[in-house]
Amino acid sequence: MKRIELLFVNEDGKTATISLDNPVEPVDASKVNEVMDEIIAQNVFITNGGAFVQKKGARIVERNVTEIEIDLEA
Repeated sequence: MKRIELLFVNEDGKTATISLDNPVEPVDASKVNEVMDEIIAQNVFITNGGAFVQKKGARIVERNVTEIEIDLEA
């Protein structure tokens, strides 16, 4: 499963992340930039460290899980 992570710096100078599953691909970097600016401008997300004050980055993360069969009776 893929997800996009939007990373922000909050008022305490710590990193805060918003994660969204199944991003539209290919990712439009200018659109991501606009959305992150709007999130900061609207000030709708508050963390324990305060509001988002600047962008730190954005990334696509892909996670693959493979189950391993084990004997639960042992």
